[in-house]
Amino acid sequence: MPTTVPAYGNEAAERLASLADVTASEGALRRFLHGLPGVDAVGLDARAATLGTRSIKTTAKAYAIDLAISMVDLTTLEGADTPGKVRALSAKGVQPGDGAPPVAAICVYPDMVATARAAVAGSTVRVASVATAFPAGRAALPVKLADTRDAVAAGADEIDMVIDRGAFLSGRYLSVFEEIRAVKEACARPAGDPRGGAAHLKVIFETGELQTYDNVRRASWLAMLAGADFIKTSTGKVAVNATPPVTLLMLEAVRDFHASTGVQVGVKPAGGIRTTKDAIKYLVMVNETLGEDWLSAHWFRFGASSLLNDLLMQRQKLTTGRYSGPDYVSVD
Repeated sequence: MPTTVPAYGNEAAERLASLADVTASEGALRRFLHGLPGVDAVGLDARAATLGTRSIKTTAKAYAIDLAISMVDLTTLEGADTPGKVRALSAKGVQPGDGAPPVAAICVYPDMVATARAAVAGSTVRVASVATAFPAGRAALPVKLADTRDAVAAGADEIDMVIDRGAFLSGRYLSVFEEIRAVKEACARPAGDPRGGAAHLKVIFETGELQTYDNVRRASWLAMLAGADFIKTSTGKVAVNATPPVTLLMLEAVRDFHASTGVQVGVKPAGGIRTTKDAIKYLVMVNETLGEDWLSAHWFRFGASSLLNDLLMQRQKLTTGRYSGPDYVSVD
């Protein structure tokens, strides 16, 4: 499996050029977003519930657990984070133990990026950083862009930005669109940077605050039109974070966007996904909605802090036939 995600710069530019009329003005963008098909809430909930009942065989479960581990953005986003905690989390992400694959990324605040970068050096694990005044996003655009540039300069491979929910909910779609584009530009790396290209951009909607499924669909299309490499449900800092119906709706938006443009975009549910059983339900949802092309850490991630522990415990149960003691996994 390749260790880097294909560059998106040229594709994003071509996409924006081909859809210039859609994003040319506030009115045009509003007409497009409100012209998207309305979401059948009952049908969406029923479909998500049905997919959640699917079972898989033991041999497939072993594969699914390792796949889920490889998709985890192992996260610590606390005011009490220390360099020692970030180094310990990074070591765990690089070598989860017992032959388990490394996680996809370590996700930290911008001031911890350099620490994480040094800790994962030489591995395939990437460094993701939340930015743009995470989690509320209540800051002036120059502050958000400086936040992003600082994280990229410190070594972030990926930026997780939050949209201005207030602007979105008040119908100022073009403002949100332009802010995402500006952050995308701030993800650029200096010429000659050995990592090449730009840091990849995940756009967080905070779906628990968007009020309706229709708004989630509109936000998904808006972010993809603006050049998002991933669309992400949540910050993990509010009462309602990732849910199966909302994630399914975002997967469907990605499917429809790909059908319309040929551009592949990733999806990241975050917050509240804590068990292997839940993770496998999401993988089934991805496979049924988008197919095997998205069953990769390049295109699907779990934003989580405690999920990895349960995946490792279930992995040991499949291998040895018994559950481990409470000291088998570290307390993050």
